[in-house]
Amino acid sequence: MEPFFTCREDGPVTIVCFLVESLMNAQELERIGQNLDGLIQNEQCKHLVLDMAKVQYLSSQALGIILSLDQKLRKSKRKLELHGVRPQLMELLKITRLDRRLAVVAAPAG
Repeated sequence: MEPFFTCREDGPVTIVCFLVESLMNAQELERIGQNLDGLIQNEQCKHLVLDMAKVQYLSSQALGIILSLDQKLRKSKRKLELHGVRPQLMELLKITRLDRRLAVVAAPAG
């Protein structure tokens, strides 16, 4: 089975780097959601960064997983950030107004 993301620690920050450009498949997203949930159950994960640099497509299910992670982390005074968000995804986040709820860092131009 192909991995969907890598995970590494950088001090208090846990960085999840997605390796796929599409987060649309329901079965894959189910596994990804379970893995990410398991990751944040570890109380040492104080700050979770989702590196979205390779991701071009997100389904509503993927957005739901991200929102669920954000909600769980906020309840325990922890933090979620999306990094490397490409213009197409940024547009989706703006349309859904999730750019106002989530901490989002756009991908560098060029």
